[in-house]
Amino acid sequence: MGECSEHRCWDELLPDALGLIFRKLSLKDVLTVVPRVCKSWGRVVAGPYCWQEIDIQEWSQQQSKPDQLKRMVRMLVARSGGSFHRISVSGLPGDPLFTFIGDHARSLKTMELPRSDISDSLVENVAPRLSNVTFLDISSCTKIGARALEAFGKHCKSLIGLRRVMHPTDVVGRASQHDEARAIACNMPKLRHLEIGYMLIATKAVVEIASQCHDLKFLDLRGCWNVDDKLLQESYPGLKVVGPYVDDCYENSFWEECSDDSDDSIYWELMDDDYYAAGSDDEGIWDDGQGLEGLEVRFYGGGFSESHAGFDWPPSP
Repeated sequence: MGECSEHRCWDELLPDALGLIFRKLSLKDVLTVVPRVCKSWGRVVAGPYCWQEIDIQEWSQQQSKPDQLKRMVRMLVARSGGSFHRISVSGLPGDPLFTFIGDHARSLKTMELPRSDISDSLVENVAPRLSNVTFLDISSCTKIGARALEAFGKHCKSLIGLRRVMHPTDVVGRASQHDEARAIACNMPKLRHLEIGYMLIATKAVVEIASQCHDLKFLDLRGCWNVDDKLLQESYPGLKVVGPYVDDCYENSFWEECSDDSDDSIYWELMDDDYYAAGSDDEGIWDDGQGLEGLEVRFYGGGFSESHAGFDWPPSP
């Protein structure tokens, strides 16, 4: 006790306090250094409470090996113990990985899966297990359409945010996406925030959405060149409409006001007790030529940000 009074007993701090400290370190240090300091620290970074958020979107965008991505997602979801309320990953391979996420999604509220290889039939099978999802990003998921949007709407009863942003190359060969707009209007009545940039829709389709989604406060139409935004602004003065011309940025306030995720105690881990010994087989997941430097893990709450809406879109013609 005398020694501890002069020198802090870091291994005896509460796990959540240690988590707040560890998140100040680089991910590489958390993965390779912290678990080897002592077993109590290793247990902290290995505990399921560290996995309330799984955000590997930037890393997954740089990942060229699908098997590495699959292993990463499976490992993180499994170690969350079903406690994760946010998952953000780009280019998800689809089934059976999407099914695996759905099987562990009892606490999931924010699901961001842009550019993922999911299909209408797969979404229809998994959506019933996503009943708590409130924020959804399915941008540039080219294999889904109105059927998937309808399934999400029917089963995600509390959905208030949708990002269905396309790239011009995503819609080449399509005549329109009016069926998707109708699926949104008829099945997502509680929407407050909607981004549908570069979708092939006209003013009539957007009016149907605005008239059915009475809580809608923000509508991003950048790149929807056939939409008359002036008519929308006149008909729905309480609705903030952005676009169709692309604007680089604007103030971010919406999600700060409406997000119900106030837990800042977010920690991350990729280790378990087996990692106390160097050379664990799971460490091979990082053997992709990038090391850990390419992986960015964020420690803040979920939801969408107006300041990031349309960030990766082409400029106005």
